[in-house]
Order: sequence, then structure tokens, then C-alpha cells
Amino acid sequence: QVQLVESGGGLVQPGGSLRLSCAASGFTFSGYAMSWYRQAPGKKRELVASITSAVGGSNYADSVKGRFTISRDNAKNTVYLQMNSLKPEDTAVYYCYARKYHYNHWGQGTQVTVSS
Repeated sequence: QVQLVESGGGLVQPGGSLRLSCAASGFTFSGYAMSWYRQAPGKKRELVASITSAVGGSNYADSVKGRFTISRDNAKNTVYLQMNSLKPEDTAVYYCYARKYHYNHWGQGTQVTVSS
């Protein structure tokens, strides 16, 4: 059974940091590109960051470049999103996403709220 379980969300003040984790099971994690998406209330889901399966090349949305870092540990079947200098506009549900060819899987999401 394929599972993507996100954790690490919560309430943080502007300028603070959080690290999200996504633990994968039920598929060959190392062969999948992994991404983090987010969806704020009333807005479309958007891509935040992606990391490839092999050499771990990454890319980011312009809105998070220089503040967020995506990484993966294939030995632990886990992908991370380190979020620094958080802003209120980063408030959203963050989703983990796995893709390989036409195979794709979503996590259930974790809430991140940035507020004073």
C-alpha cells in the first residue's frame, strides 16, 4: 500500500523556520521524483519545490527561492522541506507528491500557519 505521510507543520511566527518531512512507503522511493506543493484557502495548488530521483537536482518556485530547501534521504525513504524566513503568505496546506512516469502519489497534507 502506497503511503506518503507528511509531518512537521504547525504555527510559526513570521521570520521563523519549520522543517517538513514526508515519509514514503509502498513503492521504490529512490526511483521517484519528489515534490512539495501547497494550497492556500481559495487558491490553486502550486508547486513549491522539486527534487529529482537520481542526482537530486532541485528547482523552486520564485516565491520561495533562497528561503526553502528541498532534500531527500533515499536510505530513509524521506523527503524534507526546510523553510526559513517564513512569511504570512506561506500559510497553506503543504502536500508531498511522488512521480515516476505516469505513476503519481499524493500525501494527505500538513498545515503550515505563519502568523504573529
